[in-house]
Amino acid sequence: MKQRYAIRFPGNAYGQSETPKESCRDRYERYDDDGASFTDPDLMSGVIDAPPALAMEMAELIRFKTATLTAFGLQRNGVWGEETASQKVEHLGLMFGALAAQPQGPVRGYGVPSNHLTFGLLVFPSIWDWYVQWRERRRGFYTAWEVDMLRISLALTRKDTGWLRQHPHLASRVRPIEGLVSQKDIERAQADWDDACDIYFKHASSRAKEIQRVARVHRDPFEPIMPVLEADSPVGEYRKITEEILRLMPDERLYRRSAAEAVRSFLMLRFGLHLGLRQKNLRQLMVCERGKLARSERQLADMKRGELRWSERDCGWEVLIPAVAFKNANSSFFGSKPFRLILPNLGGLYDHIEAYIGRHRETLLRGAADPGTFFIKTVKATSRDASYDQNTFYEAWRLTIQRYGIYNPYTGRGAISGLLPHGPHNVRDVLATHILKQTGSYEQASYAIQDTPDMVAHHYGRFLPQDKAALAARILNQVWEAA
Repeated sequence: MKQRYAIRFPGNAYGQSETPKESCRDRYERYDDDGASFTDPDLMSGVIDAPPALAMEMAELIRFKTATLTAFGLQRNGVWGEETASQKVEHLGLMFGALAAQPQGPVRGYGVPSNHLTFGLLVFPSIWDWYVQWRERRRGFYTAWEVDMLRISLALTRKDTGWLRQHPHLASRVRPIEGLVSQKDIERAQADWDDACDIYFKHASSRAKEIQRVARVHRDPFEPIMPVLEADSPVGEYRKITEEILRLMPDERLYRRSAAEAVRSFLMLRFGLHLGLRQKNLRQLMVCERGKLARSERQLADMKRGELRWSERDCGWEVLIPAVAFKNANSSFFGSKPFRLILPNLGGLYDHIEAYIGRHRETLLRGAADPGTFFIKTVKATSRDASYDQNTFYEAWRLTIQRYGIYNPYTGRGAISGLLPHGPHNVRDVLATHILKQTGSYEQASYAIQDTPDMVAHHYGRFLPQDKAALAARILNQVWEAA
């Protein structure tokens, strides 16, 4: 597996010397005196390849955390899915990239030679202290990101199940880093790796609590949809966007592709509002045409995807998703049972589904290979892959909101004044908040987004004080109305 540093800064931030005997400080002072620019094509690309040894270590970690069965002699706690593994690779890549970046460049890194980078460095408290403080200096304050990174390190060094703790040979790859890791520190870790992990685990546990106490919210996730959340009926307010799509729908006889894209946008939002799925489950939803044999639950479980199919028993379009396809598959919400929902035939939903499956998908495919998912990209000459990925699906949703959701006073188009561009995840906040406003029940809100009441209360419930008071008053007022 080939890993890459995921630092996204100008290439000259990465200048590194291949002379291991030079100290970081001497090396960069020489560059400053020269005023020479760096021309290494890998460095100029802004994203540089991990050295082979580090890439192999990352591959071992990913294999350990994603394999169906743990390798003989190793223990683990929990398994990473594909998306989680990708996220961890990116986050750890950012850390190693920061360590490798030059001190005098825009990144203000530490200048560790790339061939000195190893996961063995992650058991030294000084490495993590430098990294979280580097992030704080760049942003100006601590956030939950730093806490999450420290929790990753805690999992890696945990007794019995930590991957780093079970790989003491990594200590032999560590080299001294001026100002961070001394030769004495390395010798102490090599002599007793378990003790080094214990010391770090205790340190990181304390650091995570300290940072969590002062962490600030970097970006309010509810800000783009506040006009919706503040409405008496958030779902009713968000529904206006789907009505705007229908109002501006192009004539299919004249503009086949534009009409197909509009129907796709309409169905994206309607499915989001009815299903409350995470982006992954929505974009990976397969489709079975009416009258054809649907995939079995076992097939879907092997694929870790759901499917839209016609149910003869219920005479409606059914969405069936196995529990293993969800991020929180082990949640009490599922109880090892699949998610199953019959879509309501409201607002012409079935007509649009059948038109999309019967005509519009073919228009969007333009003869390209069909990935089998319900939602597909518009195939163009420059891109013949019709599958959405995490980024392209987000952009498709965001473009829909920009085109139909945000009210433009100059053109009169757009459904909601004050709305900002956002992605598909915000629709879950809309659903949870709507039910909270109507019922005051975290449990019922959790049903709408396939989660637990505690998670809804902590993450998704933008439940305003005046709404709570209004709910209580409505119940109490029934006594006076009865009198």
